[in-house]
Formats: sequence, structure tokens, C-alpha cells
Amino acid sequence: MSNEIPKSTGTTSPTGTETIMSPTSLNESPKLSLSTDGVPAWVKPDLNRLLRVEHLEGDFAARSISLVDLPAGAIFARITTATPATCAYSSVQASRDLHIELNSDLVYTNHSCRPNLIFDMQKWEVRVNPALKAGLKAGDELTFFYPSTEWHMSQPFDCRCQEKQCLGRITGAKDMPNEVLSQYWLNPHIEELLKQNYAEEP
Repeated sequence: MSNEIPKSTGTTSPTGTETIMSPTSLNESPKLSLSTDGVPAWVKPDLNRLLRVEHLEGDFAARSISLVDLPAGAIFARITTATPATCAYSSVQASRDLHIELNSDLVYTNHSCRPNLIFDMQKWEVRVNPALKAGLKAGDELTFFYPSTEWHMSQPFDCRCQEKQCLGRITGAKDMPNEVLSQYWLNPHIEELLKQNYAEEP
């Protein structure tokens, strides 16, 4: 059961996020569900054909499950329905000074210390983790590494991803050792803040 803080305000817009395939993935015949007119999900944006949201018992217990197979590095979705927001449990940090609400079912992407997605806020894309050699499989829970976007979490939490390399308490990139963060893909604004933080240390 998922127990991470969902990136959600309870607002969903399943058709509001543009979804496409990366050029390198077009030749790999990914298994994508089709609409009744046979149009692939990345042509007619529809997150309902890419993920399924499960609402489980307990607080913050929702999660999203992949409905598709995609290779490492492939684009899963483009973020097109975001609105500016203040830093909150449901927001995503898009730059040094900008936080957004996703306003789509992508908000149910939970944290993991071994994520299968990355949220590239410079390109406004969600991609399959390029380090995931096996790629994304239908039935996988969709996850990303929250400190890859968040400098400081408004609501820190104890991670229970149960991965071998689980980092425990997640408070944001600001409080994590560089040797740990160096193992993960990070957004440019997080890398810039890390450099600034390092330069200011006595």
C-alpha cells in the first residue's frame, strides 16, 4: 500500500496533459491502450489510457499504476495543465522560485528512492527514468524521486518505498548529502541551489 504524500489537490484533468512518445521509442512497439477509434494515447492526450489511479484506505494512500510499457528515456507525458502555486504538499517545484499544481492525475505519482519516472521541469516533461534498464512495465506503480524537484518539502515524511536503498526521512534536496544526490537525476534548479548552498558553507 502506498503511503507517500500524493502530489494532489483532489483535482483531476485526465485529458489535460499532452502525452507523446520519444523518437527513440517509436520503433519499439510499446504496448499502449487504444481508444475506440484506434488512435494511440500520445496522439489524443488522455491519461486514463496511460495510468490508473488507485484510492486505498488511509490518509495519503492513493497511487498511480502504469497501463503501458515504455523503454528507458521515453516520454510518458508532457505537463500542460499546471498553474502557479505556493509551496505545499501537493505542489511541484518547477524552478528556483516557481511552484505549480499539476491539475491532472499525475499528482498521484508517489515518491520512491528507486523511481521509474523523472519530472523534467525545464522541459515540462515526464519521462521514464533513463537509468531504468528494463524500462517501465504495465502494472508498475508510477514513482519519482521528490528531491529531484523539491529543495525543501513543505511536509517531510518517512519514506516506506521498501527499496534496498531507501533513504528514510525525505525533507528535500537541501538536507541530503551530495554523495546521495549524485546517484539521482536532478532538475537544473536543484543542481544550482546545491552549488549555491555549497559555496555559502564556511
